[in-house]
Amino acid sequence: MRKYRLQNRQQGAALVTGLVLLVVITVLAISSINSATTELAMARNDMNYERAFQAAETGLELALAQGRFDTLLNVNVNQDITATESVTATIQFEDSTLVPDQAFSLGSGSGIAAYHFSAISTAQSKRAGVAGAATDRDASAVHSQAFYVVGPESPTL
Repeated sequence: MRKYRLQNRQQGAALVTGLVLLVVITVLAISSINSATTELAMARNDMNYERAFQAAETGLELALAQGRFDTLLNVNVNQDITATESVTATIQFEDSTLVPDQAFSLGSGSGIAAYHFSAISTAQSKRAGVAGAATDRDASAVHSQAFYVVGPESPTL
């Protein structure tokens, strides 16, 4: 029986292949981590904008709920919603129009007018934990609402 001697001819090919695969997997892992970090920052920014959006809506509701509609002066409402969110709302008089007599059953010359107003609410949402300093996570939103109030015609207008 003859014995054959096998010579070792691999010369490190498995090692090189293994290292190349390890580098590829490492690059993919680092890319996934960077992508997840970016997506997390985008989600935080979107959350802050949604907070500002909701704060602006709250500002409109606060301003309208007060029922202070002045035809001579603007009505301002400033409110801190939370420690990181604040809102400023302004109600301003736009115009008045007479309501046609046919709109009511009060008869001819009823003297009813529609007083047109516009409410503008500006809200700020700052990143939590940063006192007063501007950051790249801050957001703001502006909302407006037009409305009118029906009442007796004013002789001064």
